Amino acid sequence: MKMIIWVLWPAFTAAGIAEVVFFTLIDPQQLYLLGQPINVSPMTTYSIGFLLFWLLCSGASLMTYLMLPADVKSALSRHADEHPDLSRRSRTRAAQ
Repeated sequence: MKMIIWVLWPAFTAAGIAEVVFFTLIDPQQLYLLGQPINVSPMTTYSIGFLLFWLLCSGASLMTYLMLPADVKSALSRHADEHPDLSRRSRTRAAQ
């Protein structure tokens, strides 16, 4: 599960930054698709844009993870196993 987060969280952050930069420079009302103006609300355009940026950044982040050397991946797995998720209460502490 942590490996999925290692891919999706940086992609989410990068997509947020890309969205801010893109829509600061481009007005969503002036976008065209295949020569036709897009007739949707700006909020819909922002949402679709963010999801597309997140998909693109997730692909880049996943490719980076997949290209890591095997010894680095095994070190990351050992590190993840040695450090439990501190945001969740363990069952022994929850029972007390």
